Amino acid sequence: MSAKKTAKKKKTTANKKTTKKKKKTTANKKAAKKKTTANKTAKKKKATANKKKTAKKKTTANKKGRAAKKSAPKIPKSKVGPGPLPDDAIERIYDVLAETITPVSDLEYTTAFELLVAVVLSAQATDKSVNEATRKLFPEANTPEQILELGVEGLTEYIKTIGLFNSKAKNVISLCEDLIEKHDGAVPETRAELEALAGVGRKTANVVLNVAFNQPTIAVDTHVHRVANRLQIARTNTPRETEDVLLERTPERHLLEAHHYLILHGRYCCKARKPECWRCGVREDCPYEDKTPAPA
Repeated sequence: MSAKKTAKKKKTTANKKTTKKKKKTTANKKAAKKKTTANKTAKKKKATANKKKTAKKKTTANKKGRAAKKSAPKIPKSKVGPGPLPDDAIERIYDVLAETITPVSDLEYTTAFELLVAVVLSAQATDKSVNEATRKLFPEANTPEQILELGVEGLTEYIKTIGLFNSKAKNVISLCEDLIEKHDGAVPETRAELEALAGVGRKTANVVLNVAFNQPTIAVDTHVHRVANRLQIARTNTPRETEDVLLERTPERHLLEAHHYLILHGRYCCKARKPECWRCGVREDCPYEDKTPAPA
């Protein structure tokens, strides 16, 4: 065989090998692509399944919560008022709470205005989330004039991690306008004037009057309402009814700090779903029947 034919044969063989190699590479690429697509599809299906599972759990939890709320018996109007817990037991309970609880707000503030803003921001939000926001806000703006200068958009940047931040930003700006126009920038010391401010309701006014101005008011939130009824100090349906009973039944020497004792006891010990009865200092006088046993 001539050298020319041999070279041609070698070239043909090489070309066949190259073609075969290309086909193999293409097949491998197709297989890899198919595998990647299959993995992506599997991941997507898994993510969708997890989402559905989470949504189902959430829906079930919400249904249970609504059912529990719905099934909670409403006290007839004729029976609303003081609960059956005796006055001497109430005195002992407050005495114990006074010994074990430091009556200081979880909100961080240095002035009456900072406290007012913090309480307005804390509606339907945790004190922790409010503190995280105000630690950045107050060093930059902690007077009505300074916050007004920020405007709604500027204030929103500081409080956007708090629930309902858009409406709260508008309320705080309106609040600052009211303070400047009606009170020369000072926080008023009467309930009527406080409740006339934008975003300030009875509970907020009570907190400011009590904490900033040492007035014997009792702000009733969900914790205070629950604890007062669980201890049977009160038999009430609404925060206002609870407030009226607590003002009537709280020993005078504890009246100034009662709000702190009840809210902090409810937040950290007498919890809504699973009260920590085994470590509760007032369990001997507590008539709550479904006491939680100590964890194993």
